[in-house]
Amino acid sequence: MGLCVLEQHAMNRLIITGASSGIGRAIARRFLRDGSLVLNIARRPCPEPGVENLACDLAVPGAVDSLAEPLAEWLAGAARVCLVHNASVMRRDRVDALPSDDLRAVLELNLVAANGLNQLILPRMGEGSSILYIGSTLAEKAVPGVASYVIAKHALAGMMRATCQDLAGRKIHTCMLCPGFTDTEQIRALIGGNDEILAALTSLSTFDRLIEPAEIAETIAFAARTPVLNGALIHANLGQRER
Repeated sequence: MGLCVLEQHAMNRLIITGASSGIGRAIARRFLRDGSLVLNIARRPCPEPGVENLACDLAVPGAVDSLAEPLAEWLAGAARVCLVHNASVMRRDRVDALPSDDLRAVLELNLVAANGLNQLILPRMGEGSSILYIGSTLAEKAVPGVASYVIAKHALAGMMRATCQDLAGRKIHTCMLCPGFTDTEQIRALIGGNDEILAALTSLSTFDRLIEPAEIAETIAFAARTPVLNGALIHANLGQRER
């Protein structure tokens, strides 16, 4: 696997899932700027220079188990660690036509993999560390046609809140950041150059624009060093117009 053996044990560490593009890549870039050591866990590498990559398909049941040894090596001597659960998948589906196998696959990536990483990394987290969850506006409400995603994000909010309660006294904090429509590769693929779709999405924001990934990254960097946010679910959507 070839992860570097590091001498700078006191440096802050970021472990993030799904930093190959979009919000995840912006978060990796932001932490690098602060001098943190950054490890991306994903199927595809993060293209940011300086990011180390650990290849893993988190949607495969049991795949996280193979990360125990390389993560232990990478975290050796670490003090403050920030773990960001960013990897996710949105599928077009409905609750009245949702095969259980399809739901399991979505939950595997969004929830089971996050739980597995928590089990591997938490024992190596010192005081001041954090576990941050990337949610969605759909963590607290729903829209039609993306049932498995809505279910997973609601459940992820529950995992964050359980994290807060079960880690009480360990001085490790957690929160969930819920972005609105963000200008990522995934959104651009959805828009497909259609100005009407773009206008519909931007009209939902009180700022009449998409969120920049760097704005979400900046908010995550703030959350990582702010334990007073422990247990908070934070909407980061520029304000949404209610219809």
